[in-house]
Amino acid sequence: MTRTGNTVEERTGALPGDEDGATGTTGGRGGAGTPQPGRRRAPRLRKVLVWTLAAALLLLGASAGYGWWRADRAADSVARIPHALPDLPERQQPPPADGVTFLLVGLDTRSPVPTTGEAAQAPAWRVGASRSDTMMLFHLSGDRSDATVVSLPRDTWTDIPGHGRAKLNAAYSWGGPALAVRTVQDLTGVRVDHLAVVDWNGFRSLTDAVGGVDVTVARDVPGLGGAPARRAGRHHFDGEEALAYVRERKGLPRGDLDRTKRQQNFLRALMQQVLSADTLSSPSRVSGLLDSVGRVVGVDEELSNGDMYDLAWSMRGLRSSDVRFLNAPVSGLDTIDGQSVVLLDRGRAEPLWRAMRNDALPEYLAAHRTDGLGGPDSVR
Repeated sequence: MTRTGNTVEERTGALPGDEDGATGTTGGRGGAGTPQPGRRRAPRLRKVLVWTLAAALLLLGASAGYGWWRADRAADSVARIPHALPDLPERQQPPPADGVTFLLVGLDTRSPVPTTGEAAQAPAWRVGASRSDTMMLFHLSGDRSDATVVSLPRDTWTDIPGHGRAKLNAAYSWGGPALAVRTVQDLTGVRVDHLAVVDWNGFRSLTDAVGGVDVTVARDVPGLGGAPARRAGRHHFDGEEALAYVRERKGLPRGDLDRTKRQQNFLRALMQQVLSADTLSSPSRVSGLLDSVGRVVGVDEELSNGDMYDLAWSMRGLRSSDVRFLNAPVSGLDTIDGQSVVLLDRGRAEPLWRAMRNDALPEYLAAHRTDGLGGPDSVR
């Protein structure tokens, strides 16, 4: 067989490495019309390659499908709280702003809420049964490049619509999530887009799901009020230890104010661990994390699964270093009607609320670095 012009591979489609070229015509040991060994191998090799590629695509599709199913299952497990936002005319609410603002309400024991598959009928609170343990405003910037968490002391003395002046945490007890949201909006002038109720007790399982967290204690803490003494430095907490850490108050010099800083310190450490390679590269930890989410958080019924997916996807570039934790400015403590209360410094707080309304918190922080609003170095 003379090889002129195009190569044998180009004329016959034989793969490189087929010794005889494989034409199946005259010549060669097989005689006329006899398939050559190379010709038999070529289709066989092609079939192997096709099936290998198909199997790889099937595995990738199954993995993606499983990941989607797990995410959807996790989203479904997050309880939806009915009537969580105030039903008020637009003119009676702060104007919408760029970015997204959540009110995070922390409870030691969350009241019964609907489970997955049930109608959203059961109330997320019972009148007078519980007061919010923690309130934080979480603002995510419009371009998703940064986020800020501002803690509001639960003992803040303020106006509660329809009830007069009282501690901030009484709003949740008297009127549930909607009254808590309305009270915070009136206090700050910041529009709350969504509500998330966080069960501190549930953080035990969440903390254990990521393998525990490393919390830095800036200074020595004596053992007071039954709380353990801690030396300054880094401590690795499992779920039980983390819960005790965020609950402690009586042994701290400034009581609830110091506890608020501890809660922020814990959330900072938890966020770092969740976003770490150790967690995201471990299927078992990711699975445990997803399973724990629904036991920890409940959100307003207006936040759909699709909204949560979009929000999570938009935050994919956010790192723990892009999240800042602050405390609302406080002017002092007082006793009113026999109650120990916290007084906000409204003059110093207004620029903070204005920056949140205008989605300009990085600029605000740059101008108020020494304003004593908080930081991990001040946490006991």
